Amino acid sequence: MTNISFFTPEEKKELFRLYKILIKSAGDSINRDETRKLKKYLVQAEESNQLKRNNFGMNPVIRDLQTAVIVSDEMGVKGSCLPGIMLHEIVKSQIISIETVKKEFGDDVASIIHGLVKTNELYAKSPAIESENFRNLLLSFAEDMRVILIMIADRVNIMRQIKDMGNEEDRIKVANEAAYLYAPLAHKLGLYKIKSELEDLSLKYTNRDTYYFIKDKLNETKASRDRYIAAFIAPISQKLKEAGLTFDIKGRTKSIHSIWNKIQKQKTSFEGIYDLFAIRIILDSQEDKEKQECWQAYSIVTDMYQPNPKRLRDWLSIPKSNGYESLHITVMGPEGKWVEVQIRTRRMDDIAERGLAAHWRYKGVKGESGLDEWLTSVREALENPDSDSMKVMDQFKMDLYEDEVFVFTPKGDLFKLGKGATVLDFAFHIHSKLGSKCIGAKVNGKNVQIRHKLQSGDQVEIMTSNNQTPKQDWLNIVTTSRARTKIRQTLKEIASKQHDFVKETIERKFRNRKMDYDEAVMMRLIKRLGYKNVTDFHQDIANETLDVNTILDKYIEQQKRENDSHDDIVYRSAEGYNMQTPTDEITAKEDVLVIDQNLKGIDFKLAKCCNPIYGDDVFGFTTVSGGIKIHRTDCPNANQLRERFGYRIVKARWAGKAQGAHYSITLRVVGHDDIGIVTNITSVISKESDITLRSISIDSNDGLFSGMLTIMVGDTGHLNALIKKLKGIKGVMQVDRS
Repeated sequence: MTNISFFTPEEKKELFRLYKILIKSAGDSINRDETRKLKKYLVQAEESNQLKRNNFGMNPVIRDLQTAVIVSDEMGVKGSCLPGIMLHEIVKSQIISIETVKKEFGDDVASIIHGLVKTNELYAKSPAIESENFRNLLLSFAEDMRVILIMIADRVNIMRQIKDMGNEEDRIKVANEAAYLYAPLAHKLGLYKIKSELEDLSLKYTNRDTYYFIKDKLNETKASRDRYIAAFIAPISQKLKEAGLTFDIKGRTKSIHSIWNKIQKQKTSFEGIYDLFAIRIILDSQEDKEKQECWQAYSIVTDMYQPNPKRLRDWLSIPKSNGYESLHITVMGPEGKWVEVQIRTRRMDDIAERGLAAHWRYKGVKGESGLDEWLTSVREALENPDSDSMKVMDQFKMDLYEDEVFVFTPKGDLFKLGKGATVLDFAFHIHSKLGSKCIGAKVNGKNVQIRHKLQSGDQVEIMTSNNQTPKQDWLNIVTTSRARTKIRQTLKEIASKQHDFVKETIERKFRNRKMDYDEAVMMRLIKRLGYKNVTDFHQDIANETLDVNTILDKYIEQQKRENDSHDDIVYRSAEGYNMQTPTDEITAKEDVLVIDQNLKGIDFKLAKCCNPIYGDDVFGFTTVSGGIKIHRTDCPNANQLRERFGYRIVKARWAGKAQGAHYSITLRVVGHDDIGIVTNITSVISKESDITLRSISIDSNDGLFSGMLTIMVGDTGHLNALIKKLKGIKGVMQVDRS
């Protein structure tokens, strides 16, 4: 081989080491001829010097081989998928063409590579990858589900490799994407081991202190936990052996991310989490005796330890719709601790552990039509060791979202619409004003009309004109109820404005002729002319179908007729009466924040859960009502907001200090209950020129005091200086911002 600097000597060794591992793992799913050709193209890639490393300096060919090993060994997916992964970067770098791949390796491998390129392009379009819409779009966009599996495996590979690399900003970005996009995808597909690993590594990179705190705590308690597990399973093991059962028993500790979630949800300490592990009994049973032996094991466990009947989960009698089978029971173990015990057979455990048919809806996503059937079919394919699972998977195209389309704005924001939605639907979906002025759009760079139907993955730029107004026939163009409602509403507003204009014109004509305007007489005239409502009457005048001067002449006739008949009592018709309610004008408050893409003047409120002040690192959260709430980045709710509503988070930073602006902050002070301690605290605060004490409450117990101070402060600089001074007071042990 030519000595090209792109591959270091270590990488060359790694290249062939991984290649051998993969070929061995692939077994008969890749024939010798394909193996020979793969080796030829890998050598060609090395010699080409056309490959590019990513932001972390990873060699793309090595990275693809590592990903292929994960797909083959950890997901159990083999066949055409593996050459597709290994050749993907080579095709992308134009070292070989997709036509060459099709000729040498067949349509299936070429399809995998095409899918990877297509989804990578989609991924590059959108910065809002954390949204549920993007996950759904990705699932519908990748026609072959193997592409999604490869993307998940590739992200696992990257997360494993970057732990010791520099480039902290990119590492945090990759870790956040793992949590928001890839872990939920793995969860949907039942890849539980991979999902947990992605979540743990994401927590490690984004919240290092929390990760190592929990990890250290687990290590500290490992010895006692192991002793407890051993004591718990010893008598069970003995009884199972006496019953003639063949089995394995193991204790499984919860993932660090799962423990962190429990600490947050239950608002407790690490010590307050009692279910740090579960016991799993795996029986080696013949298929016709599986249920019988699982219930036998259940009987043995519950004879020894008191069960909690409310916590029995029987997925043996009626398996989950995705094929998951197991018995779960919670029992009272030694020392009065509740312990979860899972009982299943080797076959059941293999299916659940390997993913794709695991209990994807156990916690989280529920009821998406079609996915159950797809997963069950994949489970059956993987269950059969005699079949090439990937050949079976070829028939599964993800038509789960056939009733929806997902489209992008030019900035990469992602929106979901019903199938058949038009450009006009999309314009009204973004904003009613945009829809009202829409004259067409650029879809993927090409000009189209307002009635053009959109497809998933389209990038749409709406074109507008100030002269444009909604038309009645627009109701036949749009397909979404939202757009129809907005159009009807706008048409009514236009009619209302015309109504006011026409009414004002009529009244002006009356004044010009020095006539008194009597609305009751006018209403009776309108009815006599055959109009059912005032709106139609005014519309005809606006359209110049009726002449105002003619109306005035007819009004004089009507009035004369009524006077001649001596109608002293005037009855006013309620029909067509329209009362206009003035709307209060809302003005944006003075802004000291820059939100999202350098936007100023946007109305916002400071979140009460964390009370951010000038100088804090903050982010914005779009509320249901459409306003922006500003949270501190270390807000107790921040992680939950990012995980559940990542698509509603916008960037925010302080742009400038408003003159005289002060914020209410609560401090918790803990210390020794010494004489004069309160006086010392208030004295320190009173000496601060930019800080005002609003309230103080102190509780004392067993020689310790705990106080809550509410102060008004201008920014974090003054706040941190005060906290430092308070900590310096003799007897004060702790000062925290709540």
